[in-house]
Amino acid sequence: MIGDLLAKVVSAGMTDLYGASIDVASIQIQSTKKEFEGDLTVVVFPLLKVSKKGPADTAEELGQFVLENCAEVDSFNVVKGFLNLVISNSHWLQALSDQLKSNDFGINREESGKLYMVEYSSPNTNKPLHLGHLRNIFLGDSVASILRANGHKVIRTQIINDRGIHICKSMLAWLRFGQGETPESAGIKGDKLVGKYYVAFDVAYKKEVEQLIGDGLDEEEAKKEAPILKEAQEMLKKWEAKDPEISSLWEKMNGWVYGGFNVSYKTMGVEFDKLYYESDTYLLGKKVVEEGLKTGHYYRKEDQSVWVNLSDRKLDDKLLLRADGTSVYMTQDIGTAIQRYQDFPGLSGLIYTVGNEQEHHFKVLFAILEKLGYDWAQECSHLSYGMVDLPTGKMKSREGTVVDADDLMQSVVEDARNMTQERGHLDKLSEEEKERLYATIGLGGLKYYLLRVDPKRGMMFNPEESIDLNGNTGPFVQYTFARIQSLLGKADKLLPIDTKTGIAASEKNLIIELLKFPVVVGEAGKQLNPSVLVNYTYELVKQFNSFYQTVNILKEPDEQLKNVRLLLSDCTANVIKNAMELLGIQVPDQM
Repeated sequence: MIGDLLAKVVSAGMTDLYGASIDVASIQIQSTKKEFEGDLTVVVFPLLKVSKKGPADTAEELGQFVLENCAEVDSFNVVKGFLNLVISNSHWLQALSDQLKSNDFGINREESGKLYMVEYSSPNTNKPLHLGHLRNIFLGDSVASILRANGHKVIRTQIINDRGIHICKSMLAWLRFGQGETPESAGIKGDKLVGKYYVAFDVAYKKEVEQLIGDGLDEEEAKKEAPILKEAQEMLKKWEAKDPEISSLWEKMNGWVYGGFNVSYKTMGVEFDKLYYESDTYLLGKKVVEEGLKTGHYYRKEDQSVWVNLSDRKLDDKLLLRADGTSVYMTQDIGTAIQRYQDFPGLSGLIYTVGNEQEHHFKVLFAILEKLGYDWAQECSHLSYGMVDLPTGKMKSREGTVVDADDLMQSVVEDARNMTQERGHLDKLSEEEKERLYATIGLGGLKYYLLRVDPKRGMMFNPEESIDLNGNTGPFVQYTFARIQSLLGKADKLLPIDTKTGIAASEKNLIIELLKFPVVVGEAGKQLNPSVLVNYTYELVKQFNSFYQTVNILKEPDEQLKNVRLLLSDCTANVIKNAMELLGIQVPDQM
């Protein structure tokens, strides 16, 4: 990379001019501001303590040295102590020819030796996936792809929350109101059927609470004493005691849900390398808690509940086992983390993709693991993200007011179908090819929309915006790729370019923007933030469209310049495709 080369030359210049040995890594080189002439700028101010001269003099002397000792530099100028360097067109064209035309450009195939596990999705088996899950899934899946593009090995995983009081609520409601209904008899996906009974439980529970309040209990007491809740709590105890009848019902209803989830994941284009089940890992968690009682890491209260003292971490004490001996989320999370490091002892990091409302939970989890003496606890991190809200307000699963993931995906595909049919241009495609295209545009738009916002920020979701062909949207990027494919389809075979060809600023700037791609992929990996990649891709596409509209390509009479522009278009399409694949998005050849 030209920046690395310049840093070495500047370092050599400091030695030659001032007799100083300067670490190459400490030399600051950045893109030249648009209002000044130049491509790259050396920040001189940190070097003044060595040169013992003013910024302008130091920059002039360094600039002359670089000009004489670096063939890639055409000229330089100094503005207020900043050394602006103009890089030769031949260098940019050589980079276009040597680097950018590689199909793998920006993707690091050299193994780093690091292994990361990324957890995402991690649904409860009492309800179908919803809009909030989609942001989680797309974020975790993209982060996993970006880490792989940085040379790391990655294990995609989820913990399926298949036990607990919420599962028992759905089971109990099905027993009371289901009359033997199955996904087949109802004609709906298994996850939706079970979710229907989770809502039914909440309706029945609220009626019982109202009745108890009417009988004279205060609201808090009524919520605890509702018979249907007590029955669900008793069911949970029976399940943990491996009651055969309850266990059989649990297996049956969870099986319905898994089948439904798999259909949804297939539509999303998402797969997992390793699955963990809370019904397995909570047992290890309980065992660890029991051992912690013996070693003094935990303590038991008078009601027999088990807690951990975290005052040394400036955190409140945390419940690990209820008074009746049943476990809580923290119990299974302890067991899951330990199990994962037992399964993959070489893990360099474990990344939990979970909403920001659980930030405290993960602080406590990591503190407990450290307290237990697991050094790898410091390698665990919480990829926190903001909630997705609707114009009508927040979603609530138990009240059935969520946006169902399947319905939403079907809706955006339908919107893409309507938009595409209005535009025409698809006469040569078969019906099957058209359906694939609608899914590519609709789901691509949905993923892009949910990934374009920094994960730390909450967001408002507007499905109509996601499939818009204008602005910072997936279809806008996809359309640019398709436009380039159409252009290349009309061109002759690309020939090797002549690096002495004269190019304009628009061509040079586009090459420079393309060369940033590996750095952007690296930054997105460091930050665990796909929006870095989204925003880069959008700026690249805008820049290409400006280039496309201001120069001749196929009609350019100069064959060498025409070939440069065609290769530049091809390389742009390649970077778009690579970037979108890291976001889990396909790009169509025709729109």
